[in-house]
Amino acid sequence: MRSITGRRIAVVLFNLGGPDDQASVKPFLFNLFNDPAIIGLPAILRRPLARRISSRREKTAQANYALMGGGSPLLPETRKQAAALAAALAPRLPDDEVRAFVAMRYWSPLTEQTAAEVAAFGPDEIVLLPLYPQFSTTTTESSLQRWSAVYAGPGESRTVCCWPEAYGWIEAQAEAIREKLEKAGNQPLRVLFSAHGIPERLIRRKGDPYQEQVESTVAAVVAKLADMGRTVDHALCYQSRVGPLKWLGPSTPEALEQAAADGVGAVVVPIAFVSEHVETLVELDIEYGELANTLGVTPYLRVPAVGTSAPFIATLAEAALHALSRTGVAPYGPGCRGDWKACPCQAENRAA
Repeated sequence: MRSITGRRIAVVLFNLGGPDDQASVKPFLFNLFNDPAIIGLPAILRRPLARRISSRREKTAQANYALMGGGSPLLPETRKQAAALAAALAPRLPDDEVRAFVAMRYWSPLTEQTAAEVAAFGPDEIVLLPLYPQFSTTTTESSLQRWSAVYAGPGESRTVCCWPEAYGWIEAQAEAIREKLEKAGNQPLRVLFSAHGIPERLIRRKGDPYQEQVESTVAAVVAKLADMGRTVDHALCYQSRVGPLKWLGPSTPEALEQAAADGVGAVVVPIAFVSEHVETLVELDIEYGELANTLGVTPYLRVPAVGTSAPFIATLAEAALHALSRTGVAPYGPGCRGDWKACPCQAENRAA
């Protein structure tokens, strides 16, 4: 083993990924719907169903990605975040070799590819850092389980399972909201915190803490805005619903309808996303922007994802450093408040 300094440290950033071009849309969709965290059927049933769904949705999805130039910007944005994180960690760990890797769940670089790259690096220490602020079985758990199944290299691993109230994450969003509000002047506005939805049954049956953690993120951002002297009219809503199941609500279109009824404009915040991708650039900017125009919700403003903003990258660096000082699985900052069956920290504590 190496000494406390001179270590090789791998920080692995996880996200869902997105198709590079029109040809990769269908296989991307297949990988998505073939994930048992998304469709909880045995593989013998799930795989043909995933093929049907991906074929049926291919053209519509291709049209959406065409609006962004043909493919998703998620990977380039995530690589910028990885580079910024490595640069932020270098002066904090001057005697160590630190590399940040990107592992995507549904498209290149897939987890298997990144696992091989990390193994070739030969790390002494590994920090698994999902870029999902709030833990969910559909995102964080799926990504971490896949990593556990495919990584066979060296290194002692520790996991940051969530960071819904991490200081820099909250600060970056509050500052971006404040800037939008100032540009809008004195017009009556409602801040709509829009999170990716999940089926309600995941909360009830699986004990998924996602909803609670999204709510805690919103509360922290609103409190930070108050510290900045901004008391805001706000609401939480959920986007991207698919399928017949009942999802968390209200939906973002429903929240826009309510804003129209109340005669206020909307400042929409992607509260569960850290990078621009199809859900922000197409769904929020174009689809919901057109809906807002039809409903008479003016102005309709959208806060950008945090990207590589300095407070956010600083938070990722602090999360990695905090993880290196411990073992196992833990949040960075406050995690779950309730008793959630799916929470990996609580599961680890129960097993101890």
